[in-house]
Order: sequence, then C-alpha cells, then structure tokens
Amino acid sequence: MQLTDTHTHLYLPEFDSDRDEIVRNAVNSGVTTLLMPNIDLTSVEPMMSAVKRYQGICYPMIGLHPTSVKDDYLTQLGELEKYFEKYPFTGVGEIGIDLYWDTTRTAEQKDAFSIQLELSLERKLPVAIHSRNAFAEIFDVLGGFEGRGIRGVFHAFTGDFETACKALDLGFRLGIGGIVTFKNSGLDEVVKKVGLKHLVLETDSPYLAPTPHRGKRNESSYICIINRKLADIFNTDPVEVADITTANAAELFKV
Repeated sequence: MQLTDTHTHLYLPEFDSDRDEIVRNAVNSGVTTLLMPNIDLTSVEPMMSAVKRYQGICYPMIGLHPTSVKDDYLTQLGELEKYFEKYPFTGVGEIGIDLYWDTTRTAEQKDAFSIQLELSLERKLPVAIHSRNAFAEIFDVLGGFEGRGIRGVFHAFTGDFETACKALDLGFRLGIGGIVTFKNSGLDEVVKKVGLKHLVLETDSPYLAPTPHRGKRNESSYICIINRKLADIFNTDPVEVADITTANAAELFKV
C-alpha cells in the first residue's frame, strides 16, 4: 500500500531536530511521496534543501501564502517567480485567501491569488488553495478563470456539501486531512457524499494532527490514520482508499 501526503511543511523549524526520522516514519508507513507547498520568500531555500536531501520522496511547490501577503506582495511575487528558472515545481501553492486572522488586506490577497492563478496557467501547473473564512471570496476570484483549465486542490477542505460541489464543478479535488477525524466536524458526511474519486490525502504537518494526536505536532506518517478513517466512512478496505487517493494525487500533480 502506497500513500501520498499532498500537503506537508516538512521544511519548517518544527522538524529541525528529527527530520530524518520523520521521513523514515513516513516511508516505513507507506507514505512514499510528500508534496511541500511554499509559504514565502524565506521558506524557499529550506524547502529545496529538503527536496535535495530526500530526493524522490519530497516534491516542492512555489507560491505566496495568503497570510504572507503584505504591502510588498507584488515584489515578493516577482522574486518567487524567478525561482522557476532555478528549480522544477509540481504546483503553485500555497495560495488563496485567509480572512480568519486579518481582513484589512482582502483586496491585496485577492489580487495575489489572481496573479498566482494566472501563473499556474502559464506554467501548466495545479494549484493548492488555502481558504479560511473566505469561500465566497475564493469562488469570486475563481469565477474570473472559469473555462480556462485551472486545476488543483482545495487544501484542508472544511466546507459543506454545497461548497464541495462548487469546487468539484470547477474541476478541483478536495484535500482531506486530520479534520475528518475530529468529533462533530461533519466532514465525514460531506466526503461520503462526494466520493473517493474526488479526494486526495494530506496532513498539513506540523499542523492539524488527526485524533488521537490532536493538538500535538503532526507528521506525514499520520496519513495512515486519515486513510483508515476514510475506509471506515466508505465501509471499504484501506488499500482501496490508498489506491484511489494516491492515483488522484499522481494524476493531478504528475508525481
């Protein structure tokens, strides 16, 4: 059984003391492909160091996280784009809109999101979309790209079934992580209606650890917990869930 973690921040300082062990745990658990979305200019080189160290296991994306959109976001985006001449990337991410912490830069976040969607089309790459308290704004921006072939994943999806259908209708997959294991999250009912063919697995490690590790540091080996939870939801074998979601990830990110 092989699994793919489509969203991990393995390069962050939270893993500096035991990164080799974390990767070993993942591979020994069958999680053989780790996709790493970028955050901002400061995270590119640490991310690429992990790619080099764990070649054939870790694959990078490039993007500006919405909470990193500041007054200089256009300069940052210009600098980030230059990295395409230096490294190969599997996607554009982590991009999107986050209005949970701060709403004062909503216009700037929407502009940065739109610019990076355009970049994904130019580079023929999928996107990893971060949406927090911002589904309406996300869909508003995506509406301007309808019919142009934008593809990707709604990372850490937490929406209801109606929201899921909107994402699917636009050609996106849903990234399912530890939240699906949380009691009363309601996400189990949503994914059951959606079906496995539209899902990919992720951890968002070191964040959003699944039950029974909730509140602790997350890691890619915990994809197995999410996989088993989905097997329970769909009343099927974990191997089937792994096969389908891994194939979905491979088709989307070409890894």
